[in-house]
Amino acid sequence: MKIKFDCVFYYVRNLDAAIRFYEDTLGMQLISRDAVARFDVDGVLFELVPLGEGESVSGSGNARLCLEVQNIEQTVQELKERGVPVGAVHTVSNGALATFEDADGNELVLWQYA
Repeated sequence: MKIKFDCVFYYVRNLDAAIRFYEDTLGMQLISRDAVARFDVDGVLFELVPLGEGESVSGSGNARLCLEVQNIEQTVQELKERGVPVGAVHTVSNGALATFEDADGNELVLWQYA
């Protein structure tokens, strides 16, 4: 069996609104759109996959999209100015992190290396 990495994806309820959030708020570049929306995040394919009417996400996984930033305090402030609620910055032994969510409750993490 040969396994090859394909992508990371989040389910979303409203694809147009989700695209606007990831493009306008986070500055990601949309590279294609058909049944799903695709973004290239530093060489990693990140997709937004719309849920069908009445569908919900199953399972209780804990995957996160982690985004490296150079200045976490500044990035948190910029997101808050754009209306995004961001949690407190937590310092850990190898850096600092803060979490926030998209409109569908998908958790994202800001990460600054120490």
